[in-house]
Amino acid sequence: MPVQLNHTIVSAHDKHASAAFLAAILDLEVGKPSGPFIPVELGNGVTLDYMNRGDDFTSEHYAFLVDDALFDAAYQRLLDRGVATWADPDHHEPGAINTRWGGRGVYFPDPAGHNLEILTRAPS
Repeated sequence: MPVQLNHTIVSAHDKHASAAFLAAILDLEVGKPSGPFIPVELGNGVTLDYMNRGDDFTSEHYAFLVDDALFDAAYQRLLDRGVATWADPDHHEPGAINTRWGGRGVYFPDPAGHNLEILTRAPS
């Protein structure tokens, strides 16, 4: 079997709020609690397991490859919720969409302060 990422733990201040936020933006389901985790399963079977960590964690970056229709829907959900977006990972280009690699991409914060990204083309 080839090596595959199965799951990763995502630190949160409120695991329920962070999982619900991502699920709402990307039109995913929040799974049933499993021990200290609230899972959100992605389309490729990888699970993001949200876990409360208080305030003692570093912001991480999570990038989600989506098709054009989901990008449009997710971006609109971000705008409808008043979530700030940027075209770049360093947040110097507010309110813009990048066109790297012949696709579109945008960065935005989740409730825990992680730097999330949706993009329609993978880096080449």
